[in-house]
Amino acid sequence: MNRSGFLGMLLALTLAPCAAQAAETLRYVVLVDDGKQAGHQIVERGDDGVTRVDFLFKDNGRGPEIKEEYTLAADGTFERYSVKGSSTFGAPVDEQFRIENGIASWRSTAESGEQPAMPGAAYWSLGGTAQSTADALAALARRADGKLPLIPSGTLSMRTVAQADVTKGAEKRTVRLMQVTGVGFTPFFLWTTGGERPQLFAQLVPGWMQMIEEGWQENAGRLEALQKQAEADALTDLQRRLSHALSGTTLIRNARVFDSESATLGAASDLLIRNGRIVSMSGANEERSTADHVIDAGGRVLLPGLFDMHGHIGAWQGGLHLAAGVTTVRDMGNDNATLQTLIADERENRVLSPSIVAAGFLEGESPMSARNGFVVSDLAGARRAIDWYAANGYPQIKIYNSFPKDILRETVSYAHSRDLRVSGHIPVFLRAQDALDAGYDEIQHINQVLLNFLVDETTDTRTLERFRLPAKRVADMDFNAKPVQDFIARLAKDQIAIDPTLATFDFIRHRAGETSQAYAAVAAHMPPDVQRGLKMAEFDIPDDETAARYNRSYEKMVEFVGRLYRAGVPILAGTDGTPGFTLQRELELYVKAGLTPAQALQVATWNGAKYSRTLDERGSIAVGKRADLVLVDGDPTRDIADIRKVALVIKNGNAYYPADIYEAFGIQPFAAPIKAQPPVASP
Repeated sequence: MNRSGFLGMLLALTLAPCAAQAAETLRYVVLVDDGKQAGHQIVERGDDGVTRVDFLFKDNGRGPEIKEEYTLAADGTFERYSVKGSSTFGAPVDEQFRIENGIASWRSTAESGEQPAMPGAAYWSLGGTAQSTADALAALARRADGKLPLIPSGTLSMRTVAQADVTKGAEKRTVRLMQVTGVGFTPFFLWTTGGERPQLFAQLVPGWMQMIEEGWQENAGRLEALQKQAEADALTDLQRRLSHALSGTTLIRNARVFDSESATLGAASDLLIRNGRIVSMSGANEERSTADHVIDAGGRVLLPGLFDMHGHIGAWQGGLHLAAGVTTVRDMGNDNATLQTLIADERENRVLSPSIVAAGFLEGESPMSARNGFVVSDLAGARRAIDWYAANGYPQIKIYNSFPKDILRETVSYAHSRDLRVSGHIPVFLRAQDALDAGYDEIQHINQVLLNFLVDETTDTRTLERFRLPAKRVADMDFNAKPVQDFIARLAKDQIAIDPTLATFDFIRHRAGETSQAYAAVAAHMPPDVQRGLKMAEFDIPDDETAARYNRSYEKMVEFVGRLYRAGVPILAGTDGTPGFTLQRELELYVKAGLTPAQALQVATWNGAKYSRTLDERGSIAVGKRADLVLVDGDPTRDIADIRKVALVIKNGNAYYPADIYEAFGIQPFAAPIKAQPPVASP
């Protein structure tokens, strides 16, 4: 999951009771996917009318700590509101709201504003706990029109999509699954109790996190299964509405085809597709005059489908990937059962989704373990995990922070014996050089590469130090120093691929109140609440001097990727960020690092297919390959920013029009759609 979505999702997906007149305490536990408790929410509602909330969540060595106080008006909306604490990556949270003399005013570390108070409108917090969203939705439940206006802007709505009976000993309740829309790109789902005072019962993120009322944990698995089905039904409907089958043959006329192998753009030509495969390019073909569908490219650029080589795919991400031209995502760590379901849904064409190439997640047991995939404590466990991944068609494994260093070499060797590539973070108390000695084929993230020169045998990189050290010290690194040059030479000699995820690491220089540079080019197209969120900082940057240093470090990270590329080190375009938009920014940063736009596109197409082991059918436009295609209303080989102007995407025998997808998600489109048409009859 990307850094900016983590806190917002946890703190925006829950419903809780309206303010009570009598004192009351509600407790929730937060569990990660193996049932391990990773946090809590404690809600104390005093007889003084003040609600006090303590929220904490820690997973993978990081997470938010939030305390909140507020009072509610008679209609359930906020009169006064305050929240303080720290975000997932340590940025301070300090937000206030009040209504006085008919004026609603608010301020946070990211923004401030005021407007006339709207009767019945609820403030939408940027950094609050689960409870702040809870009472907004409780107010919504009381409105006859089923809609709740938001401050500063927006409208919230919800509907019941399922219900279930749950038990705790002799106690029984009926709970409802609510689908909530009006903030973010897609709906969110939560379980509530019934009655006149509905309250949060559980908020579930299938395959990752469960937040449920304390004492009722045994019901979580069954509720998660019901929620998965409800979400699947909604996703199937989305696919039905936004995909357009290209059965038979499709002729694409007058398209300039990008040759990803040579990174060159050809002259305008025609392309014929049959049932999702490319059957001819230019030249005469008797089927051209009888094609079932015709697409007039009008001289626009036709690219192979793009690869995002570092995703953590979720069921609701597919539309944003496809709208940006991303037709394949390499998943770099997920709950195994959840990922298998997502892969099956994509293959059966049930949901909006890119194709998925799975990397098997392998972690070691520790208090700061990420609980994805398999968490092991010995070599036998690692081998069993690798056997499972090999049997299920995974082309590689990804090793994570807490993996035991003493069994690293043997684990890598065993994975290679099963014909799996090996990549990952650098296990704690090791350097990147040690991972190469153990046999790594690839390293994830630019910080994991540069930490090679910043850590010693005592540095705990399972903590936020893996971000703080590069932010503080890369600014002063001498890239021409012999140890750095020798390391680059070894990466090149051994063809160790690097997946830098530069765009996601923009957070180390992003200051509160400024729109994140990673998304500045697209911010104006976003829904209002998303635009506000893009001004929220993730990292603690206390003063101008620190900001300047962190910015220099980030700029040098970008420079280092350029040096790697020029030395012959394979670069892979991955994101670990917001679907679609982050890949577009990643390619811009490669150009800033010194690649040409065409070379950056080659990285996101040819390299992606080569290192995901799918080059035989993807990554280039050639006869016999899959027709994963992206039509761009511009020329990204000259101006990489044009990669955002996607007019048409073809994948798995379906046409997708990004303009339609973006509008469904509340996003202003970037280009008019180019649609498939029936052939024009000859006179």
